[in-house]
Amino acid sequence: MLRRVTLIEDETLAVEASLMRLLKCEQGYVCHRELWGAFSAEKLAQLEDDLLISVTARDPEPCLRLYERLRTHPINPAVLIILPDHPSEELLRLAGDVGDDFLLAPVREGELRCRLTKLLGERGNLEAEVQRKLNRELGLKQLVGESRGFLREIGKIPAIAGSEAPALLLGETGTGKELCAHAIHSLSPRHAGAFVPVDCGTIPEQLLENELFGHARGAFTDAHSDHKGLAALADGGTLFLDEIDSLSLLAQSKLLRFIETGAYRPLGAQRNESANVRLIAATNRDLETHTQSGAFRRDLFFRLNVLPLKLPPLRSRKEDIALLANHFLRSVGASSEKKFTASAMRALENYDWPGNVRELYNVVRRAMTFSGVLPIQPEHLGLASAVEAAPAERAFQDARRQAVASFEKQYVEELLRKHHGNVTRAAIDARKDRRVFGRLIKKYHIDRSEL
Repeated sequence: MLRRVTLIEDETLAVEASLMRLLKCEQGYVCHRELWGAFSAEKLAQLEDDLLISVTARDPEPCLRLYERLRTHPINPAVLIILPDHPSEELLRLAGDVGDDFLLAPVREGELRCRLTKLLGERGNLEAEVQRKLNRELGLKQLVGESRGFLREIGKIPAIAGSEAPALLLGETGTGKELCAHAIHSLSPRHAGAFVPVDCGTIPEQLLENELFGHARGAFTDAHSDHKGLAALADGGTLFLDEIDSLSLLAQSKLLRFIETGAYRPLGAQRNESANVRLIAATNRDLETHTQSGAFRRDLFFRLNVLPLKLPPLRSRKEDIALLANHFLRSVGASSEKKFTASAMRALENYDWPGNVRELYNVVRRAMTFSGVLPIQPEHLGLASAVEAAPAERAFQDARRQAVASFEKQYVEELLRKHHGNVTRAAIDARKDRRVFGRLIKKYHIDRSEL
């Protein structure tokens, strides 16, 4: 059965490629596109589709007017609202009141699939295709490397997949924690169930409980029906909690009870519900040190740290760089004749890779674009600091890197102190994306409770 979807977007914004690919290129959806400037209340009243997707515009005024109207004139189609990554309090409040579900930009395809399934019901053919894709693309064969430390950790995945105990994936940003979580799920007895990823660092604290556990009809204004959370969506499958360290102490307490009993209570509900899920958590911080500062519950750490898997950073597995670079070159569609020159490969191997494997993949894509039909040279990589330098120049680079790091840390600490530890407000003050600002906090191991 075809599902009809109306998508309202801003003509000045490019809608996420994953969103358009899923809605327009896959069987099962007929998508009609509207622009905010041309979408009227009359069109809203006449809407007979199965789903309305609202992508918040640069100018939020038309969005706010639409949401205010939806409060007083509910519609039959389900409403999915895509919010910016640091929405205003008014936008958050209205989205919670009128939306059947919401996502924070940028939209991840796997999470969008889960939400569409939840809103529009099971679609067997699509789910079967998704499962085949998982088994084909997300198994161990996608975890490329030959270094001893990497193989020692990856070798644990089949055993972890065969267990039902919580798994804790540790490693710096970009080391492949989510890919490992996918592999654990697809190799586990739960592979036929849903894999539900949750980026804990992007969900506002006041909406986290509703996001995880849902709400009952009447729990708040305009809650016209029961709303299942991600825990219910993952029932029978795997719930992957990325950036687990970003949860507040209150959220950690509620998560601990859910891990221990499998029971939870949706907002406004009169009784507990239960979900049978396999829990995988991930963090790029040292949680054991984090517990000593009181920012992370010790009892929750012990519950999660049953099956740890620590992925090494790329700088500690230099012997894998050439292997990975050539693997990524083929994966982005390069012909067998396309090569890295010896000097380009030396440049890759001399670089420190603060963004790890994910950064290497992006560098290969960049080099593929800029090199055209030529062999890849160092200048195509965009890694000036990776080109072999004289000792004096390298000493200068090291000194400059230390000076920049010292300034960044001091600047972030001052902004957090100014805004009493509020990351969103500090990021806005710095004119930085909240995720970028959050990565700086983690990079320099800044403890907001001590500021």
